[in-house]
Formats: sequence, structure tokens, C-alpha cells
Amino acid sequence: MTSAFLVAFVTFVVFIAIKLKFVTSDKLTPLEKPAGGVTVLAFLVGIFSNSFFYAEPGYIYHVRTVLGNEEVVSDPGYKFYPFGRYNAWKRAMTVQAANGMSDRVQAEKETGGSSAALPPLNIMFLDQVDADAEATARFSIPSDEEQFLKLAHEYRSPENLLRTALIPAFKETLQATASLMSAEEYYSGGRTEFNSSFENQMSDGIYIVKRVEVTTTTSRRGKSTANAALGEDQLSYGDETKVSFEVRKERDESGNFRRKNQKFGVFGITIVDARVTDMRPNKKFVERMQLKQKASADRAIAREQKIQEEEQRLLAIARGEREVAERQAQAKVEQIQRTTEAETEKQLAITSAEKLKEQAMIEKETAQIQYEKAKIEAETKRTLADAEAYQKKVILQADNALAQKLEAEVEIQKLWAAAYAKRQVPMNVFGSNGDTPVGGDGETKAFMQMLTLDAAKRLAYDREVKKGN
Repeated sequence: MTSAFLVAFVTFVVFIAIKLKFVTSDKLTPLEKPAGGVTVLAFLVGIFSNSFFYAEPGYIYHVRTVLGNEEVVSDPGYKFYPFGRYNAWKRAMTVQAANGMSDRVQAEKETGGSSAALPPLNIMFLDQVDADAEATARFSIPSDEEQFLKLAHEYRSPENLLRTALIPAFKETLQATASLMSAEEYYSGGRTEFNSSFENQMSDGIYIVKRVEVTTTTSRRGKSTANAALGEDQLSYGDETKVSFEVRKERDESGNFRRKNQKFGVFGITIVDARVTDMRPNKKFVERMQLKQKASADRAIAREQKIQEEEQRLLAIARGEREVAERQAQAKVEQIQRTTEAETEKQLAITSAEKLKEQAMIEKETAQIQYEKAKIEAETKRTLADAEAYQKKVILQADNALAQKLEAEVEIQKLWAAAYAKRQVPMNVFGSNGDTPVGGDGETKAFMQMLTLDAAKRLAYDREVKKGN
């Protein structure tokens, strides 16, 4: 269709050029020629400005021609639409609620940072705490010609799409997400879950929920204090019950969560990005959270102090146990030392005793050896003596002890001779009867013989020498 319009337009331009040549012919006056040229040029500029436009990148254009034809233009460059109309649709539209923004829609302009700018949205959490939320959602327009024309027919312009579909869905989903959790849960670590749930519901639909009343009963019972006579043994007057409300997601017969589908999804619009950037609760909740934080901080400090005191106690116990262990170790060392010394003394005593014992045994053995030796020597001497005595006996028996007797006789004679030589002879003898004077040699000799006989008798001395047979 565009080609046909282009051919018609070229034909029309050629026709105008022929007319322009006719106008500049010699039949016209000098004043009429410039006026005719300007008129034709203005006519051409007007036709061109109402038949061409420049398609910007990042936009999809809905073009309607003078003949009632529709086209979808997505490629950048100059496009021909002879005396028609067009709408510029951004490929991606952004709805943003942020602080400092007013309620405005700039669907077909590039000057604004977003297609729709909204002030922070006031939402209500499950625990009836309201807050001002800042969030952003980016929508992608379908590039398929059939879906895009269906979208353009339904909403006619991007402004209508934003005001009647995208912005209401944005607000409803943000509020529905806030209804799934309490403010305390959000500020106690549920921000990521909140953002994920918001993006999920923007893409796949809002959860259909049901508010359920839940009654919780505790085992602790209340006590009455009306009767002072009972003291601490008061009567129970009721049970501890707590009523709360929970929002539960409904499920279908297949077990999947039931959802309210987003209407813009029917036209092929998809979610590129959705996130909550800031959440500012009311002042009373902030004050309550500050008090709770202070109480939590106090509890944390108390816990830390308790832990520190417990650590100090454990440190003191450990220090005492260490000192006890050191003392026990020292005592054990001393005990071991004393035991070692006693054991050493014992071993030394045992060694000394064993040494003395061995020495005594050696001495005993030595004495035994000496005794045996002396016994052997005595036996030897006795044997020798017996042998010598036997020898002497045999000799004596053989010659009747001639040698011994001769020797004894010699000794006797020597003694008698010595005694005779030393006899005392008186000078004067009185009373002599005429015989040998008293004290003379004869008397002495006779006396000596008598003594010799007496000694021989006592000794059984026999001077006779027996002759052998």
C-alpha cells in the first residue's frame, strides 16, 4: 500500500513540476512568475511535511493513512504516510513512584526519565501500619504487528494505556504485596521477600488470598489478685488466648496458587523489571520500632554483659583450675622426685645389701675354701704325721730305738758330767767313820745312779739293746 501511495505521490510531483514549468513560461508577466514559483514551492513543502515522518529508534509507530489503512513501523528512518496520522509508542514504558515526583504522564516524549511519574504510594501492611512506598516497574510493548494493533485499537494511545491499565495494575499489585506481610516482618528481614513477591505478582498475577482469624491458646493461665488472704495462691480466672489474623493464599484443585491475571498480559505486554526502592512507615511505627530497637539493644547489651560476666567467671574458674593444676603438677613433680630419690635410696640399699650379701657369700665361700684347705692341710699334716710316726715306729720297732736311746744316754751323761763338775765339795768334813768322807765323789756317784735308775724306771727306760731275731 505504501508503494502505491509513493507512485501516486511521484506522479503528483511530476504533474506539479509540469505546471511549474508552465508558470515560468514567457506568457506570464515578470511579477507573476516569482509569485507562482513561491506558491508551488509552499504547496510542495506542505505536502511533504504531511506525508513523511522520521521513525526514532526505541519506538513503535501506529500509522493511519488518508485512505484508512494501518501500518506498524518499528524500523528507524523516514516513513511515508500521505496525509495520515501516527502515534509513537515507546518499546518499554516505565511507571515510577518516587519522592519529589508529581502525577504526570509522558508517554511519547523523551524528555522525561519515565513514561509515568507518581508520588510515593501510601500502602497498608497486614498489621495496619501504613507506609509511603517508592517503586518502579518497566513494561515491554509487543513488537508483533497483530498484538500491537490489538493493543492500539483497545487503548488508542500510550497515555490511555498508562492511565487505565499499567498505573492501576502497578498500584494494585504494590498494595496486594503489602497485604501479605506485616510491617515488622518487612523491617525484620522481609525486604527481599517483599521485592520478589512484588515482581512475581506483576508478572504472573496477583495472589487471591483469604483473611483467616486464628486463636492461639497458651498453657499459662491468669491469676486473680482480688483475694489478698490467698497471697500468691490465687485462683485462675481465665485462659491466655490470643486472636490474630492471617492472610492465606488460596489454591486451586491442582494445588497451585490462584491468581488474578494482569489485564495487560492479554495484549502481549510483559514485565521487564519491577522493584521496590524505598519504604517509609508512619512516625508512630518508627517511634515504636526505635523503642523496640532500644529494648533489643539493651537486651543485647545485657546479654553481652552476662556473657562477659560468665566469661570472667569461667576465666576465674580456669585461672583457679590452672593454679590448682600447677600446684598439683608441682606436688606431683616433688612427689615423683621424692619417690625417685626414695627409689634410688632403696635401690642403693638393695645394691649395698646385695653387695654385702655377695661379699658375705664370697667370704663364706672363701672361709669354706680356707676351711677345706685347712682341713686338707690338717689332713695332710695328720697323714704326714701318721706317716712319720709310722715311719718312726717302724724304725723304732726295727732297731729297738737304738739311735734315740743312744742320744738320750748321751744327753744324760752330759747332764751328769756337768752336774758332777759343778758339785760343791766342803773344805772340812767332820764326823767321818774312816770311810769315804761325806760328800765325796763316791757318794755323789752313788746318788746320781739312784736318780738315774729312778728316772729310767719312771720312763720305763730300758738301756738294753735287743738284738733282732
